[in-house]
This record gives sequence, structure tokens and C-alpha cells, in this order.
Amino acid sequence: MSDAAAPPLLSVRDLKVHFDMRVGGIFSRRHLPLKAVDGVSFDLKAGETLGIVGESGCGKSTLGRAILRLIEPTGGRVVWLGQELSSLGAQAMRARRQDMQIIFQDPLASLNPRMTVGEIIAEPLSTFAPRLGREGKKARVKEMMAKVGLLPQMINRYPHEFSGGQCQRIGIARAMVLEPKLIVCDEPVSALDVSIRAQIVNLLMRLQQEFGLSLLFIGHDLSIVRHISHRIMVLYLGRVMEIADRESIYLRARHPYTQALISAVPIPDPDKERAKRRLVLQGDLPSPLAPPSGCVFRTRCPKATRLCAEEIPLLEEDGTGDLHRVACHHWRE
Repeated sequence: MSDAAAPPLLSVRDLKVHFDMRVGGIFSRRHLPLKAVDGVSFDLKAGETLGIVGESGCGKSTLGRAILRLIEPTGGRVVWLGQELSSLGAQAMRARRQDMQIIFQDPLASLNPRMTVGEIIAEPLSTFAPRLGREGKKARVKEMMAKVGLLPQMINRYPHEFSGGQCQRIGIARAMVLEPKLIVCDEPVSALDVSIRAQIVNLLMRLQQEFGLSLLFIGHDLSIVRHISHRIMVLYLGRVMEIADRESIYLRARHPYTQALISAVPIPDPDKERAKRRLVLQGDLPSPLAPPSGCVFRTRCPKATRLCAEEIPLLEEDGTGDLHRVACHHWRE
């Protein structure tokens, strides 16, 4: 079976995550739905990286956690290797977590300061591979430490003795020690120095190639997302604005929001940087408690018309034949 015909590793359909929020004072309190994720659909193939980008508050991290059921979805379907995860009980879902791991944004905050590096990395083995025994776990931990660029003799040190980049390598080793099929990377380099980010991204790409990993890479820096991703999905207020392969979305972005995000990416060439056309968004991100009617982006969109206020645009293919899809009433203009 060819890669194109192979069934997806992960299939997400119309996923929703709504939180019931109480707003107002003591005598005027009311409940409103906060639509953090509102109808997201995509497929992820084995060995593929899908980059997820958008402003803070657009639902990227919530989406990643809902796929792993760290947050329970309000609606929609998440199908993993042909099995719908929402139908699984607690024990069955726990068994599935061996194949699905997560790397968090803040490397130091995600590590227990009272545990040594060896204990942190070995913790998943204690849950899913107890038969390895003490020496077997220790050998596996040292092997994974070497793969992520940590000296095995550091195994008895504590997180506070490491730099931010080293702590993120520990987090990656913990996620990789079970050799999962999918890792959700929740902004794994945004808290690191610029000089360290490329090292971590290249490490993830090397591990992906070695282990055949699939990645959901959540990030703000579009240059990094472009480097690591095969396809890119753009979110705004919990909805998909555009999704395409990385070259297509950078060379011919269809949605005004995607165009604005790309125009903000600096170009190393000073002459090209000065000459490029910048698209500056007006206004702030609306509250997800009171999203605009119709297209959620219309309040900041230079192309918005009455139609945009009345109808939610469908995510449709742009006709190029490369599965480039866009949710905009006026993308053809």
C-alpha cells in the first residue's frame, strides 16, 4: 500500500472543546460557553509532522490536549489507528497512552524537582514496562539520554542543575522512552533561547526519522514551524482558517490571516526585508466568550463584507490539487 493510500494514524473530525464559564456579578451571574476549539478536522499520517500555528488564545494547546484526552472534548471524534478514543474507558485509554506522549512548553516546570533525571525518564517505564526490572530500566534510560544529547553519567542529577535546553532534552527523553507513535509538541522551544531552539528542533527531526514518529508541532514562530513541518494548519479563535503543505502555504497563502502571519516573519536579507509588503492586523483578538458571527476573523479582516457576518465559511479546497484548503468567502479575489 502506498503512503498516499495508507489510512491515517490519527483522524480528527469536527472536534469541539467548550468550557462553561460563569460571568457577571453576584446578582447578574450567567453561564456562557467559551469555545476554545470549535469544529477542527484533520488527518495525520504515520511519520508526518503537522504544524499548528496561530496567536495566543486561538486554541492550539487545548486542541493538543483534547486529542490526548487530557481535556475531555465537548463533541466530535478522535480516531486513533481506526479506534475512536472517546469510546474507550479509563483503563483502555491509559493503555493507549503508551503510543501518545506530550512535550510541554516550560521545560523546568514540567519536571518534578524532587526526582532525579533517571527517575523522571524512567517514570513511564514503571507504568508500562514494569517487567524490565531496575537494571533494565536504568539501561533504557541511559540509552535514551544518549540519543537526546545528555551524558548518561548525569542520571542522578536533579532538574535545577540543568539549563533550559537540557531540561527540554530531559522532557523529550521522557516522552521518547516508550518509543511512541505520536508526540504532541506544545510550543517546545518558545521558552528557550534563540541559540538553543534550532538544536531542539533538529533533535526532534532526527528522532522522528529514526523512530518513524508522527508529530503535532504547536508553535508561534512560523520560520521554525516551516522548518520542521510537512503540513501547516492555521487556527483562529478555535477554527481552522487554512491548511496546506508547508511550501504551498508559504508561497500562496489564501487566507488574509495566514498572509498577515507570514508577512510578520523576518527575512534575513535586509534589502528583501525592507522591500516586503507587510500586512498589519487591526484590533485585538476577540473574546472567545463572544466570538463574531459568521467568520470569526471578519472583525480584523480587510476583505470582510456582509456575507462574512452572516455565514460561516466552509473549509474548501482551492483547486490546485494538493489538498490546500481555506475557510474564506473571498479567497479567490
